[in-house]
Amino acid sequence: MFDMGFWELLVIGVVALVVIGPERLPRVARIAGLWLGRARRTLSSVQNEIRRELRADELKEILDKQARSRPLESILEEPAKRTAKPVSDTEAARAPARGEPPAAPDEATSAARPTERDTSAS
Repeated sequence: MFDMGFWELLVIGVVALVVIGPERLPRVARIAGLWLGRARRTLSSVQNEIRRELRADELKEILDKQARSRPLESILEEPAKRTAKPVSDTEAARAPARGEPPAAPDEATSAARPTERDTSAS
């Protein structure tokens, strides 16, 4: 904020010591520090509030733009318009449901296919 070096702070400290006096200087410095802390916290909260408002406005603009380019009704109607490939009964029975692990093969299907151990033994 301010570009103050060591010498400027030293001059301010000496002037404060002469004007205020050595007895009251620690108390005045503590009070000044408290006020400075309050001012920084207030400034920080105002900056955060402004950032939140700007993000909210940007999000609202993005949602408005998306709503104009592709309305919600068209998004909801789109899956209904798609035609799915008809699935036979056997394919539906073999296909695992969403989120389920694939089923273990039946003994009948595994017996029909030789495994590596079966082929190496013969």
